[in-house]
Amino acid sequence: MWWLGVCAAGIGVLLPGLTGRRIGVLAGAALFLVTAAAVAYRRRGRYGALMRGAARAGKHDVLQDRAVTVRNWRRGHRWWLLLAFVAALGSGFAVPVAGGMLLAGAGVGLWLKSAWIGRRERAEEALLWVRVDWLTAGGRPAGKAVRSYRGTGIAAGDAAPGGARRRADALV
Repeated sequence: MWWLGVCAAGIGVLLPGLTGRRIGVLAGAALFLVTAAAVAYRRRGRYGALMRGAARAGKHDVLQDRAVTVRNWRRGHRWWLLLAFVAALGSGFAVPVAGGMLLAGAGVGLWLKSAWIGRRERAEEALLWVRVDWLTAGGRPAGKAVRSYRGTGIAAGDAAPGGARRRADALV
């Protein structure tokens, strides 16, 4: 979302728009900040409750890598992302830059949320997972279908806390 928003805002700067560039850029900056904060703090209570109730992953739990989850989410939402990009470009004719900054703010908010989850995982020294069957039922990592998270130690899997890739030097 971040890059789509930055591209839409960059193209929006080239358009004069109905309100003018100055108002568009100021409105875009305000929308960026508000959207980033709203997305970062949305459903934090639900994530916190699922983290506190995390059970140890069993031998027969099927856990899915976060890169696979992100890839599946992008595939499932590609039309929505394209529609959001086109809407951000189209809004540039009325208020330049604002739509792109709104989209970029949503991307930054999601990044802030994943950083918050990563800090919690580091503090508790446990990676948090969602069982695949619960994830495919609702599609959301904190949706109604997810009853609890599963936890493994930091050394499990190929992910570092927060979903980042584990570096090669960290494996040794």
